[in-house]
Amino acid sequence: MTEKKYDSIRPIRWDEALHQLQLIDQRILPQREEYIYYSDVHAVADAIRDMVVRGAPAIGITAAYGVVIAVQNRIAAGSDDWQRAVEPDLEYLGNARPTAVNLMWAIERMRGRFAEVDLRDPVPELLAEAHAIMNEDIAACQKMGEMGAELIEKGSGAILTHCNAGALATGGYGTALGVVRAAVEQGRVDELFADETRPWLQGARLTAWEMIQENIPVTLLSDGAAAHLLKSGKVGWVVVGSDRIAANGDVANKIGTYGVAIAAKHHGIKVMVVAPTSTVDMSLASGELIPIEQRSADEVFGAAGERIAAEGAQAWNPAFDVTPAELVDAIVTEKGVVLNPTTEKMAAMMSSAN
Repeated sequence: MTEKKYDSIRPIRWDEALHQLQLIDQRILPQREEYIYYSDVHAVADAIRDMVVRGAPAIGITAAYGVVIAVQNRIAAGSDDWQRAVEPDLEYLGNARPTAVNLMWAIERMRGRFAEVDLRDPVPELLAEAHAIMNEDIAACQKMGEMGAELIEKGSGAILTHCNAGALATGGYGTALGVVRAAVEQGRVDELFADETRPWLQGARLTAWEMIQENIPVTLLSDGAAAHLLKSGKVGWVVVGSDRIAANGDVANKIGTYGVAIAAKHHGIKVMVVAPTSTVDMSLASGELIPIEQRSADEVFGAAGERIAAEGAQAWNPAFDVTPAELVDAIVTEKGVVLNPTTEKMAAMMSSAN
C-alpha cells in the first residue's frame, strides 16, 4: 500500500503471539486510548453490538477475525466437525448489528473459505483471509480518498461531515475522512467541520480526535447548527460514509445524515458518499428495504453515563436514516465514482473491473 501522510491510526489489530484480536475501545475515546483483547467469538459479537467497534467496514473486519476465533476455539475444544460446530457462533456474530451489510458480507466471505482450507489446520489460512480483508479495506480507503479528493476543487470551501467515517470506522485511513485526508494533503481543503453526532457523539469524540492526531484543522458544531453553517457559504461539500447502499443509490448512514443532505440540497451544496463496494447491497432495490437498527432509549436520555433527560419522558432512537439517491451528488467506491446515482449506474459500477 502507498504510504500516506495522514495515516497513523489502526483501530483493529491481531496479536500473533496470543492469537487474539485487539480493538481500540471507541466508547472511551478521547479520554483514554485503550485496546481490549478478545479470544471468544461471543465477546467479539458483543463488542460490535456495544459499540467498542463501529463503522461498517470496521465491523466487517472485526467479524472476519471473529470467525477465526470461533474456528480456533471449536478446534481447541476437540470438535470433530468444526464446520458444523461453528455455525451457532457465526449466527450469533451475524446478529450483532442488522444495518451494516459488511457484517454478513465478511462472515460469508470467511465461510466461503471453509471448503478450501486444510480441514485439520484451517486457522492459518482463515487468518490470512481476515488479514486480506483488512488490508484490502485500507487500500480501498486510500484509493477512494484519492478519487473523492479529485472531485473537490481548490478554493471551493471547507468540508462538513457527519458521524465518524474515518480510520476508526475502517481498517485504517477512512472513507469520508480518507477523502478529507487526501484533500488536505493535496491542498484542496484546509478545514473540516464535524457535526457532534448525537447520541453517541462520534463526531465530537472520534472524528475530532482523529483529526487532532494528524494535525488537520477541525471545528465542531452541534447537529442543529449544520443547516445554518451550510447557509453561510463556508462549506463546499458534505462528505459522509455509509453503512448500507441500496441498488438505486439510496444511502443508509448515521441518524441525522438525511437532514444534512436536505439542507445541502436547499443551499446548492454537493453531497458525497464514500464507501467500499462491500457496503453496496444490490439485493435491495431501494433504501425503503434497508433494516434500521433501533437502539436503547437510554442512549438518548443521557450523555457520558449521566442522565440529562427529564424522568418520565419517552425516547425514539433509530441508529440510522436513509438519504434518497436524488440528494446524493456522488458515490465513491474503490471501483469508481457514480455521479447522480441511479439503479443503472450502480449496476454498471458494481459489474466493472477493479
